[in-house]
Amino acid sequence: MSPASPNAKRQTPSAERFVVRLYQPTDREAVRDLCCRTGFLGKPIDPVFEDRELFADFLTDYYLTCEPDSAFIVTVDDAVVGYLLGCRFPRRHQIFSVRQSVSLGAKALFRLPRYKAESRRYIRWIALNAWREVPDAPRDVGHFHMNFLPKLKRIAVFREVLERYLRFLADHEVKQISAQMVTFDERRTLHLFERYGFRVLNRSRISKFERFTSESVYLSTIIKDIVEKDGRVLYQVAPGTHRANSGSQTDAH
Repeated sequence: MSPASPNAKRQTPSAERFVVRLYQPTDREAVRDLCCRTGFLGKPIDPVFEDRELFADFLTDYYLTCEPDSAFIVTVDDAVVGYLLGCRFPRRHQIFSVRQSVSLGAKALFRLPRYKAESRRYIRWIALNAWREVPDAPRDVGHFHMNFLPKLKRIAVFREVLERYLRFLADHEVKQISAQMVTFDERRTLHLFERYGFRVLNRSRISKFERFTSESVYLSTIIKDIVEKDGRVLYQVAPGTHRANSGSQTDAH
């Protein structure tokens, strides 16, 4: 049985109203919990990898420790139901990641004999396949990571969170931002980002979830210039605009 969730009393938000606010240190455990509850294509990561501590460390530690001012939280009735974790300093993140990979790798090897077969398979994928399958991301551009409970994935939430984050970046004179998105073959998520001016730089099929779904899963790198228009930094672009500006777009199958 998975550990108790900090949001256990409100597992399924039904309220239409949501609040987007800055991250607070008291949100840390709820963010880590939500990361694990949605880590398997919007579902709990446990069937794929049982070590929630290491999984949350890998995906959240840098942002919550080194750049908490770049993190935004979505709540419904005071329960954390979504977040955006951002990075303005890519070099700092790269240095942190190198050090973290050594620490987490040592912990994973020490715990490996206790892991179930699926967890050991996940570790093997990281060691043997991740470096080949994960597409390149711009090394000199910051990035962000968004995550919501499935029932909260509404365009209104997406717009509000991203507008708040892009405004934060614009206020700090950041000119570009990138992200890597996990998507299925039909690209609906990518189309949503493209509608708001993101360009797809590359797209690669990843195999770590292939035992759990019949659909092809892809990891795509997207990037956006931060430009203000009519007082907004997130606005829909004219159809075809993002495609005309994305000469480096590729779809790797």
